[in-house]
Amino acid sequence: MKRIKQLIKSSVLAMQSYQVLAANGLTKLDAMENPYPWPDDLKREWLKVISSVEINRYPEAGANALKASICKALKLPDGMDIMLGNGSDELIQILALALGGSDRVFMAPEPSFVMYRQISQTVDARFVGVPLMPDNFSLNREAMLSAIAVHEPSLIFFARPNNPTGNLFDENLIIEIVQEAQGLVVIDEAYYAFAKETLMEYLPRFENLLIMRTFSKSGLAGLRLGYLMGSRDWLVELDKIRLPYNINVLTQKTVEFILGHSKLLEDQAAAICAHREQLYAALAAIPGLSVWPSAANFLLFRSSNQPALEVFEGLKRAGVLIKNLDDSHPLLENCLRVTVGLDTENHRFLEALESLI
Repeated sequence: MKRIKQLIKSSVLAMQSYQVLAANGLTKLDAMENPYPWPDDLKREWLKVISSVEINRYPEAGANALKASICKALKLPDGMDIMLGNGSDELIQILALALGGSDRVFMAPEPSFVMYRQISQTVDARFVGVPLMPDNFSLNREAMLSAIAVHEPSLIFFARPNNPTGNLFDENLIIEIVQEAQGLVVIDEAYYAFAKETLMEYLPRFENLLIMRTFSKSGLAGLRLGYLMGSRDWLVELDKIRLPYNINVLTQKTVEFILGHSKLLEDQAAAICAHREQLYAALAAIPGLSVWPSAANFLLFRSSNQPALEVFEGLKRAGVLIKNLDDSHPLLENCLRVTVGLDTENHRFLEALESLI
C-alpha cells in the first residue's frame, strides 16, 4: 500500500472510479441506450458481412474506409475532417492529453457529463465547473463569460443536448462564448439523433471549434465508436496521441454496414422521441414529481415528497434500474434520470414509480 501511494499520482488517488451498476434481471433504463434490436433479416445480412472479417489480423490502423463512409453520410463542410475514437470517452481523453497539464484549466457548465471533470483530473488540469441556472438548467451567460475571462481555459466542453438535464443550450450564446474564448471549444452532440440540432455549420467560421458525436445512442453502444469533427489542422495534431488500431475490425465493418441502412436508425430515434413525449406527460401528471423537457433520449425528474435514494431503491426492488443523481451536484438534489425505453419498459417503470410515489 505504501508503494502504491508513493507511485500513483495524488490526483488519481483522490479520484473515485466511474460506477456502472449491474443490471442483471432488471429493466435497464439507466444508460441512455437505444432499446430496439435489429430486425432478424438485417442481422442475417450483417452476419454475412462480419463472417469474412479476419480477426487474427490487426484492423486498419486509421480506419480510413470507415472515416470516408461517415464523412459522406455527414456532408461535412469543405476543409473539415473527422477523427475516430473508442467511444466519446477516448476522444475526451485525447483532447485532455493534448491540451492538459498542471498549468491548464478545463471548463464546462455543470451539472453535465461527468467524464469532462474526471478525465481532466487524470491529466492534472484544473477543472472549473460553472453552475447552470437552477430553474431550467440554461447557461448562465454572465457566469460563463466571467469564468472564461478569469481562468482563461484551454478547453471548454458543452454537451448539447446536455446530460443529465436534456436541454439544448442557446445557440447564439454558445457562439458568443466561442468568439470570446481563447482556448478550444468542443460541442458534444452525443444526442444529435434525437435533437436534430447541430452547430456543424459554424466549423469553418471558428478555428477554435470542434464537434463530437457518438454512435452509442443510436443503437451501437456495444461497439464503442465516437468521432470528432473539425479543422484538419486540429485533427492532425490530436491524431498524434490516438493509439493505432483503436477502432477494432468488427466495429469498423459493422458501422460501415449500418450506414447503408441509416433509415432504420432514424426510424428508431423517431420512435424513441415519440415515447419520450408520452413518458414526459405521464411523469408530469404524477403528484410530487417535477420533470424537465428533454431533447435527448432520457428525462430528468425530481421527487419532492420522497428522497431520491428511496425512489431509486424502490424501483430497483420492483425490477427497474434508473440513475440516481442525488448528491452528484447541488442543483440535482433529489433528482433521478430515466432512459426512454420500449413502450412495455416505460409502462413497467411508470407502474413501479406510481406505486412508490
